[in-house]
Amino acid sequence: MTYEYEGKTEKEAIEIAANELGLERDQFDVEILETQKNSIFKKGYVKIRVHTLEDSSVKSYEEKEYAENHSRIVADPLPQGEFEQKLIEFITSVIEKMGYDIKVSVSYREDKKIGIKLESSKSSILIGRKGKNLDALQLLANIYAGRLGHEEVRVILDTENYRIRREETLVRLAYTTADKVRSSKKSILLEPMNPFERRLIHTTLNDIPDVETKSEGDGVYKQVRVIYKGLR
Repeated sequence: MTYEYEGKTEKEAIEIAANELGLERDQFDVEILETQKNSIFKKGYVKIRVHTLEDSSVKSYEEKEYAENHSRIVADPLPQGEFEQKLIEFITSVIEKMGYDIKVSVSYREDKKIGIKLESSKSSILIGRKGKNLDALQLLANIYAGRLGHEEVRVILDTENYRIRREETLVRLAYTTADKVRSSKKSILLEPMNPFERRLIHTTLNDIPDVETKSEGDGVYKQVRVIYKGLR
């Protein structure tokens, strides 16, 4: 996969990329796209393109997800029933009022869960930094579902397979952080995350005997601290 980042210097742009993706420097290649030197009228910057070095396990995971969901997507992406129709109309209306083109469809249906696929030329904006815009839209969709009398249904919004990519990034981040903690014997506090992302970090590191995790902070976006506890 490829991503683009920008910083004041090449080093800063690379550091931003590493933090965003949760990867070590040797896990991606960097291509310099554009360099702007400081001048009287403009601030300098460096724009890079990052090519991640994906392993076969990640690819097989994506292929598995595609195989599991593809039949449902192709079978009937159109809304079924009044609830799905109103939900899609609501999501479409909200995004269009934000000023963005959008196509909304059903990606999958499970017991008490419905996946909604967003297609837009502005997908990166809809996702936002660390998925916060997508999370906000998803929260609105779930509140609206509750108002329609379906509080038991969890609505999952996704675009450009962001949820899968983010999950892979967090799993890598969890293992990388655990290695750092075991080497330094010092705890590391991760970036603020939503409940699902925190649970993924906890679950990923749950079976590592000399490392433990705990959530810190208030509100929805708490931080996970990874702690070295040694072998007991």
